[in-house]
Amino acid sequence: MNNSVLTATLWGGFAAASLLIGFFLAERDLTNRTIGMIMGFGAGALLSAIAYELLPESILYGWGMAIAFCIGAFTFFGADWWIDHRGGADRKDINGTNVGSGSAIFIGTLLDNIPESIILGMSLALGGAINIAFLVAVFASNLPEGVAGTVNLEAAGHSRRNIFWMWTTLVIVSALFAGLGYMIIRLLPGVDGGIIQAFAAGAMLTMLADAMMPEAFEHGGKLVGIVTVMGFLFAAILAVVQ
Repeated sequence: MNNSVLTATLWGGFAAASLLIGFFLAERDLTNRTIGMIMGFGAGALLSAIAYELLPESILYGWGMAIAFCIGAFTFFGADWWIDHRGGADRKDINGTNVGSGSAIFIGTLLDNIPESIILGMSLALGGAINIAFLVAVFASNLPEGVAGTVNLEAAGHSRRNIFWMWTTLVIVSALFAGLGYMIIRLLPGVDGGIIQAFAAGAMLTMLADAMMPEAFEHGGKLVGIVTVMGFLFAAILAVVQ
């Protein structure tokens, strides 16, 4: 593994490591309102990353971008539907009252992270440097997911030790997917990065609309609207500064 692939892998692991921070925060008795606020901030940051980092790179492809965007949305929707019906429907529910399947919660969280990780690696390969705005957005969005996933895995009967190793495994897998994203661009120069970014944007936007934002507003209240805007603005400023 050369240094660039290793760099992409490490950045992918860093972005997913906030799942472990969420794991430790889950035992700090944070209020649902606080977690909802964090979730809203992360959702706003990811929305900004989609708008300013992913779509502008692929907009020149016209109908190709639109088709890839829609395929990404339907692909995530289908996979998410399958996971929901196997016990992972409430993986982002921070109440901890809906016990689901531990494996489905794990696979669902991995599904949420795969497009983000691949894009992180691709951004390094395409731009020569990690996309800081996108990195921060992914890191912020994974934090509340780590809290919610931990709460629900505990409700499903998993020990803290077992949950810790599940999240650690997920961080490692996310890191490897970031390395894969880098290799796709470097080893397969014929692969169209813009189309892949449009596909990932559609998948990520569907995830935000289906799960993350409804949970944020349910538990954070109307103030989440302002917090979401602040997350969007924060990531947008980083994109401009970078």
